Amino acid sequence: MKLQQLRYIWEVARNNLNVSATAERLHTSQPGVSKQIKLIEDELGVQIFLRAGKQFTEITPAGQQIVGLAGKIMSEVDNIKRISLEHNDQRRGSVSIATTHTQARYVLPPVIEKFIKLYPEVALHMHQGSPVQIAELAESHGVDFAIATEAMELFGGLIMLPCYRWNRSIVVPPGHPLTRLDKVTLAAVAEYPLVTYVFGFTGRSQLDEAFHREGLAPRVVFTATDADVIKTYVRLGLGVGIVASLAFDAMQDKGLVALDARHLFSDSVTRIGFSRGTFLRRYMYDLIRLFAAHLTRDVVDRAAAAPNREAVDAMFEGFELPQL
Repeated sequence: MKLQQLRYIWEVARNNLNVSATAERLHTSQPGVSKQIKLIEDELGVQIFLRAGKQFTEITPAGQQIVGLAGKIMSEVDNIKRISLEHNDQRRGSVSIATTHTQARYVLPPVIEKFIKLYPEVALHMHQGSPVQIAELAESHGVDFAIATEAMELFGGLIMLPCYRWNRSIVVPPGHPLTRLDKVTLAAVAEYPLVTYVFGFTGRSQLDEAFHREGLAPRVVFTATDADVIKTYVRLGLGVGIVASLAFDAMQDKGLVALDARHLFSDSVTRIGFSRGTFLRRYMYDLIRLFAAHLTRDVVDRAAAAPNREAVDAMFEGFELPQL
């Protein structure tokens, strides 16, 4: 059994059983990948992939277990490489982040700008997606860090550290009836068609729960994953927008008015996470600290050593997170 064969198995599984995409990713030939996988199957006496002609169609039950172990081995190999790089060259390398549009567009730019100045020779890779996609990328070691707010149950295999709290704003055109109210209420908002996030994105569950508690059933006429798209359709008169307050800029969003909605919705907490057992290089610690100043190297190491999610959460009990 060769390490290269395990990498081929792992990459084929990650690339949705697409041998051609795997070969391209690994800079080798498609027949070479297929041959090495057949050799390891013959050696083990177990079929890892089901086939239809030359195409892989499914992972067998035994194959699922083998692929899982192969992924762990590849992760440890990457850790070994990082350790050697840390000792040989502490200012070169790469780091990848999976997050939502709101984080990538509104929160991360100043963080990334500072990071680039500190580490100009570290390559950065950003992946945008849904909470499900972010969790899958992080748990499969496709990225180093996941930054997310919603669906924390999807991130059970990661060490998730709280970074900051945030809330929402009601976004309307100037002169909208809601702008004339002394204090906006959920009942008043529910009288208008709503334009907001797709469920599972950027605190949408908190929004739905708030209306439900009041016995209200708002009419959501348009959803999107992108706050900029939501604001565009509010400008077109499609409805009242509800977006993360950090996604509204009075200078850039001329033609719209943001009404404070902190009294209507519970705060949401954004977290940054990484796979347990990941070897963090110095610049990775610095990236976490730039994103959330209270997450020092000592705090991150203590969280990484904690036995479970509950123990990590207990570390931050009574701590007042920054509010964005």
